[in-house]
Amino acid sequence: MQAQTHSSLLPFRFPRFRLSGLWRNVVALFAVATLLAGCATSETLSVAPQAAPDKFAAIVVDASNGRTLYQAYSTAPRYPASLTKMMTLYLTFEAMQQGRVAKTTFIPVSENARSQPPSKLGFKRGEKIELESAIRALATKSANDVAVAVGEYIGGSEEGFARQMTAKARQLGMTSTVFRNASGLPDPQQRTTARDMAVLGMALRKHFPQHYSYFSATDFNFRGKRVRGHNDLLGRVNGVDGIKTGYIRASGFNIVTSVQTDGRKLVIVVMGGDTARKRNAQVEEMIVRYMPQAAGGSVASQLFTPAPAATALAAPLPAPAVPGMPMPVDTGETVQEGDAPVPMGELQ
Repeated sequence: MQAQTHSSLLPFRFPRFRLSGLWRNVVALFAVATLLAGCATSETLSVAPQAAPDKFAAIVVDASNGRTLYQAYSTAPRYPASLTKMMTLYLTFEAMQQGRVAKTTFIPVSENARSQPPSKLGFKRGEKIELESAIRALATKSANDVAVAVGEYIGGSEEGFARQMTAKARQLGMTSTVFRNASGLPDPQQRTTARDMAVLGMALRKHFPQHYSYFSATDFNFRGKRVRGHNDLLGRVNGVDGIKTGYIRASGFNIVTSVQTDGRKLVIVVMGGDTARKRNAQVEEMIVRYMPQAAGGSVASQLFTPAPAATALAAPLPAPAVPGMPMPVDTGETVQEGDAPVPMGELQ
C-alpha cells in the first residue's frame, strides 16, 4: 500500500530498463551522503540531550564577559527542582546583609516544614536550626524541610517568600522565572529557564562573594554527624567550585556549575539529564570544549551577549515540543523555544 501511494504521487514513470543503472548510482551516492552526515552530527552534537527534549536545556557562559559560548533550548520553560534553593539562599544572604538575620539566628521549624518530603534533615516538633547550619543544609544537602523553615521565617510565610523570590528574579533579569515555593518540590506553576539559572548563579557570586564558599562544600557536620552533598563534580573535576544540583521527576537531573581555571571562568547549566552521571558527563565535556574559548577578567556585569557563530556548535538543535508548560504571564514578553539568549542589562 505504501508503494502504491508513493507511486501515485509521481507525474509519470521512467522505463525501468533505461534508468536502473542510474538509479543504483543515485542510491549509492545518497547512502554515502547519509553516512557522512550521520558521522558529522555525532561529532558536532556530542553534547546533545540524553533526556527527553521537553526536559533538556543547556547554556555555557563566559563568566568574565558574559558571552554565551553555547546554548540549546536555553529560553525554553523548565522545572527548576532544587535549583530553586539558589534563590532561597540569595534572599537569605540579602537578609543577612540588611541585618534582619545573622548566622547565629535560630530558625523555628514549623509542622509544615517538618512534613516536607526528602531530601531533608529531619526535626522533632518544636525544634529550631541555627541559620549557619541552615545555609549549609540548603547548599549541600538540599534539605527541603530547612528551605521551608527559612522561607517562612524570612518571608512571613512560604507563599510570601515565594513572591519575594519571583520579584527578586525580575530585578536580576530572570525574565522567565516564577517561584511558588522555597524548596523546588513539584509545583506545576514553578518554572524557569537555563538562561535564568545562569543569571542567578552569576548574581550569587557577584553580589555575595563572601558567602560563595558555601556552594563549594561537599559535606557538613550537623549534630555530630557528617552530612554528604549531592554534587559529585566538586573535588573531582579540576576548577569546579559549585554551585547546585536538583532533581524531581518532572525536571530530570539539573545542575548549575561554576568552574575556574587559569584565570578563565565558566558558568554551565544543564537541565533534564536522564541520570546524574550523564548530566555530569555533559558538563565535563562542555568544560573541556569551551574553557579554552573563555577570556580572563572579572565577573561579568553585562550578561549574555550572543556568541559568534564560529564558537557555537556546528548546527542548532531543533526546537522541542514543550506541552503544558505555559510561561509566566507577568513577564511582558513571550519567550520562544530554541531562541538564542537575548542580551541582558546590567545586574542591579
